[in-house]
Amino acid sequence: MTTIQHWINGSPVTAGTSATAPVFNPATGQEQARVVLGGAAEVDAAVVAATTAFETWSESSLAQRTQVMFAFRQLLVEHEEELGRIISAEHGKTVDDARGEITRGREVVEFACGLGDVLKGSFSDQVSRGVDVHDFRQPLGVVAGITPFNFPAMVPLWMHPMAIATGNTFILKPSERDPSAANFVAELYKKAGLPDGVFNVVHGGKPAVDAILTHPGIEAVSFVGSTPIAKYVHEQATSHGKRVQALGGAKNHAVVLPDADLEFTANHITAGAYGSAGERCMAVSVAVAVGDAADALVEVLERKAREVKVGPGDVPGTEMGPLVTKASQERVENAVGVAATQGATVVVDGRGLKVDGHEEGFFTGPSLLDRVTTEMDAYKEELFGPVLAVVRVDTLDDAIDLINANPYGNGTALFTSSGEAARRFQRRVKIGMIGINVPVPVPMSYYSFGGWKDSLIGDSPIHGPEGIRFYTRPKVVTTRWPQPEQQLTAGFNFPTSN
Repeated sequence: MTTIQHWINGSPVTAGTSATAPVFNPATGQEQARVVLGGAAEVDAAVVAATTAFETWSESSLAQRTQVMFAFRQLLVEHEEELGRIISAEHGKTVDDARGEITRGREVVEFACGLGDVLKGSFSDQVSRGVDVHDFRQPLGVVAGITPFNFPAMVPLWMHPMAIATGNTFILKPSERDPSAANFVAELYKKAGLPDGVFNVVHGGKPAVDAILTHPGIEAVSFVGSTPIAKYVHEQATSHGKRVQALGGAKNHAVVLPDADLEFTANHITAGAYGSAGERCMAVSVAVAVGDAADALVEVLERKAREVKVGPGDVPGTEMGPLVTKASQERVENAVGVAATQGATVVVDGRGLKVDGHEEGFFTGPSLLDRVTTEMDAYKEELFGPVLAVVRVDTLDDAIDLINANPYGNGTALFTSSGEAARRFQRRVKIGMIGINVPVPVPMSYYSFGGWKDSLIGDSPIHGPEGIRFYTRPKVVTTRWPQPEQQLTAGFNFPTSN
């Protein structure tokens, strides 16, 4: 049985812990590895390594840092297939889907490669007689990331390239459900020439999380996960003097107007709802059918849902793999049953699906629910599975009001051929990321990712310009270089520019 170890100061480390947890192959339901579970001692060891490394890494040239990032980016390209299969084997998503998340994560590395331009400060000449002002940004120190199971490569890649390229050192606490991707990335960093201790991985559960949130040697924490945990992370970390990025859950609506191309719309909503088995914070979980669009939309969505090819993620042609754990499978299938008892119409029932040769896998098929109301659990809860709920409203304004009343504000989409409707929607809806005829509007790396309301705790989105600001502190320097013969009299009044 393989044992997945921590990665501290440039090498695998078991450390003093004897606790481990199982890592399953979701397609077979079988345990395939054990991951060591660290706590305060392992976090402290990583902080010591990262603190030592920061002394030299923070003083390295921008050219040296970007050269490492260029090499790391190339290694991600060369090892994309291998990393994709590692992710698929532990998460369950298809290899193609895993390669897609690697690609999107690599875009952040590419943004980090260009930080020379982004980090340029400003200069003001002669703000007062013989006085100039300039500013620049410096790294924080040791920073950490706590990341979820659903994107074991991409979400950490939203964090550590930005942190490292700006001169910080990094500790990653990945999900213990699919931990191998983090160690693989650590090995790629080492091959890219990153000094030991700059990137570290500590595996574990809540004890490791709490140690990160309270450790006095960690300056900032980035988190992506459920809203209750995001609130906990934000509260604990800020109370211990840390900067925090805390991204929470979501309930993403796709609004469909009667003028939308239903075949195009249904294709994209189906992919947005059932891709990665719905285990995405940006998954489409609610289709809001406006007016006359409803019956025809449900008819097309039903056909598309029944056509989704479900199977092991490493089998060519598979479009949707299993859920990550048996508990997730049971929770999602139970939610479909509860929806039926609460009055929803189960148009497509994905419960009880068995895949030949993988009968013990954590599979469930796509489920489509119609006539869902806002009082039903299927609407209120983030199911994080392949369940699409259809809510019917009369007008676009009703759809906007529905979305704005929801406690989450991560992403939303509108399918229409009307520019006026699109403009009205994107200006009025209280959501952080919006797609117009785009079902999963994850922004490019040079924009920042983050929702509103309960989808973002605090005010720090991730990557892009906000990421630069998060991982650095500004300094403003006011200088005067008087000529030797000048006699300058210092005033006792508050200084002005006169």
